[in-house]
Amino acid sequence: MNDSHVAALADRENQRFAETHPASAALRARARASMPHGYPMSWFHGLNAQGAPFAVSGAGPHFTDADGLRYLDFNLADMSLFCGFAPPAVAAAVAERTARGWQFLLPTEDAIWVAEELGRRYGRPRWQFTLAATTANVEAMRLARVATGRPIVVMFDGRYHGHADEMLFAPGSGGLVAEYLGVDPGAAHRVRIVPFNDPEALQAALAAGDVACVVTEPAMTNAGVIQPAPGFHDALRRLTRDTGTLLVIDETHTQVCGPGGLTREWGLEPDLVTLGESAAGGLPFGAYGMTAALAAVFERPDPDDPHAEIAAGGTLFANALSMAAARAALGTVLNDDAYARTAVLGARLADGIESAAADAGLPWRAHRLFPRSGYAHDGNLPANAEEARCGFRRDVADLQRVYFANRGVWEAIYSAGPCVGVAHADADVDEYLNVLSKFVHELTA
Repeated sequence: MNDSHVAALADRENQRFAETHPASAALRARARASMPHGYPMSWFHGLNAQGAPFAVSGAGPHFTDADGLRYLDFNLADMSLFCGFAPPAVAAAVAERTARGWQFLLPTEDAIWVAEELGRRYGRPRWQFTLAATTANVEAMRLARVATGRPIVVMFDGRYHGHADEMLFAPGSGGLVAEYLGVDPGAAHRVRIVPFNDPEALQAALAAGDVACVVTEPAMTNAGVIQPAPGFHDALRRLTRDTGTLLVIDETHTQVCGPGGLTREWGLEPDLVTLGESAAGGLPFGAYGMTAALAAVFERPDPDDPHAEIAAGGTLFANALSMAAARAALGTVLNDDAYARTAVLGARLADGIESAAADAGLPWRAHRLFPRSGYAHDGNLPANAEEARCGFRRDVADLQRVYFANRGVWEAIYSAGPCVGVAHADADVDEYLNVLSKFVHELTA
């Protein structure tokens, strides 16, 4: 496999994609007049430089685009559609709720049911709702600052916790640098970023006693998958407790690993847990759960001071439609059997990735995290984000995405890797692996 061969394959596959997607290309041309890059979400352009299909419908693990082409989806909208496209129980609940009104700026009983169920699953008794995981993380950080009286948040290199200023910095040659234009550079003073799996670096970051919280995924998922080293979570919890620092576990991507995410699977003890859209079948939904002691912080403000209140809330938070969808997803679709079955399929997928790579003479290793897999192109499973970046070929991943799309398999985000969802079956894993086998043999021809 050499660079010129990869580039030649990419040219061929991009041309094939363009020729088979005239309707989507026409829609994108029309959209350029009203949207940056021709997409309603401008960041999407960076992942789909060759263009992307416009979706029309979806059911189970498949969706159909504007050109009438059908795809087997292994990205699942960045895992937010872990339940699959239009799961019947969620679709029925949404239709029923819509017919009776979907927004009141008042609570519904569904919200209580969802909070109780999340408390049972994640072991944290009190919950607040948002419309996305990003805002759940933002509000969890604000709560931590109020509870501790401290300004600083610590995160790990390679993380993704959403699009808010404090979450969009990375280590640079002279300190932290903004990862995007428009980010407030002053927010860097409220953030420290350290390598994952490095207790010594974490200890140094917490030493000054000014850190409100550490925000982390239980396993890092934005650079493939980075597993915690043995003893790392024990050290993380000990160091945060010893320094009076709160621990926030972001389960947005890892909540697909079990009924209570990795918090329950691995017996973790966070002060706060944050969740994302897959708990509501992919509808706008975010949530954060907390201990009873932290919940009491919401009740502390001086009633005579209108400014002594935690900055939390939004007009559509906990709206009736999102709550109905979450109750249906959690109560019907996301049961113990679903998580167990997808974990088995995920392991089978990872085994198949490594087998196909070995058969083509490639050293690739597959990430393994319950239903999710991915690629380490240099053959080394990473311990931190720097190792993940060094061991991953972006050009190969970009080629693989369009190659798979041209053969009816959708894998949209190069840093995510494939994920098996509740609607997938053994035959779907077989289809993915068949396309992969063709890909790696063309890659090494």
